[in-house]
Amino acid sequence: MKIINYSIVFVIVMLPFLYINNYKTNDLRLTKELEMRYNAAIDTAVIDAAKALKFNVNQDKEAQYESAKKINVNVEEAIQAFWNTLYLNFEARDDSILGGVLQRYVPAVVVIGYDGYYLYTIDKFRNDNGENEERHVLQPKKPYAYVDANGNSLSFTLDDFVTVYEKSTKTWHYGKRDELAPECPTVPLLQNAETFDQVRRITIVNAIQNDLQYFINYHNEHAKRYGISYTFTLPYITQEEWNNSIDDVGVMAFIQGLPIGKTTYNHYALGGSRLIKRSEIKGAVDKNTGVKYYFRNECRSIFTSTDYEILETYTNEKEAAAAGYFPLSCENPSLITHRHNP
Repeated sequence: MKIINYSIVFVIVMLPFLYINNYKTNDLRLTKELEMRYNAAIDTAVIDAAKALKFNVNQDKEAQYESAKKINVNVEEAIQAFWNTLYLNFEARDDSILGGVLQRYVPAVVVIGYDGYYLYTIDKFRNDNGENEERHVLQPKKPYAYVDANGNSLSFTLDDFVTVYEKSTKTWHYGKRDELAPECPTVPLLQNAETFDQVRRITIVNAIQNDLQYFINYHNEHAKRYGISYTFTLPYITQEEWNNSIDDVGVMAFIQGLPIGKTTYNHYALGGSRLIKRSEIKGAVDKNTGVKYYFRNECRSIFTSTDYEILETYTNEKEAAAAGYFPLSCENPSLITHRHNP
């Protein structure tokens, strides 16, 4: 009988602890599930924003320098796509109040362009009515600028194309690093490819980080006015992640301090948000021989003479080859052309 009594007492004593433990376990599980949903929501919003960078942009107006990374970007379209997807996934699309609350937890969105970057952040400005207003706005484009110890100015891009102001000769130079190196002997950075790439990457990352730090700190002042006690900070991002994020045109976004259970939700989206411009493959026929060839779109100007007629456009060389087209070299087209002449 005593054993039964002890057992009953044990159950009575342990029951509250078991209940609390079960409650905490369920709460932790629900929080984790919600975090996964939020992660998917912001990742999808960033991916949609990256896809929208090319919307309604005429790529034929690009400069004469060809690069797979040089893409004219539609920043406004990308920002709109980001918010549309985020509102949809947080069920705030038709709720302006909920949408406004959600915006307070997004301190910054960054659009990484080919030769500069844009930040979409909270800022104070004077509207058309002359009144002070504070909300998310698109900041002016910032170049990837660098000044060396000799006073030479360089504007980097996402590859080795660079704009250089040579102080000693007071002249401007535009082109790839290896092309400008002999033209600008007083610019040491151009003389070594590895050093050039290291400085280029560091310059781009530091410029974006410094601006992000400034505007996130400013976002803290704005958030306090709406009763948000969370302190927004620039999260730690590894050098590898930064290098991946600046390899191509793309979008990165931050969301912080969003209440989730008894904790706060913090996330930033980098991976998978980059936009890579794929080179189109043109299929053409040689009017003189009837032989079909394919070549990269970058080489199109070489083969737009009356000797060739473009018939098809493919996304890769494998598709073109499967359709019966032979490869045509941009560097020396005559070699391959004569090889297949009947």
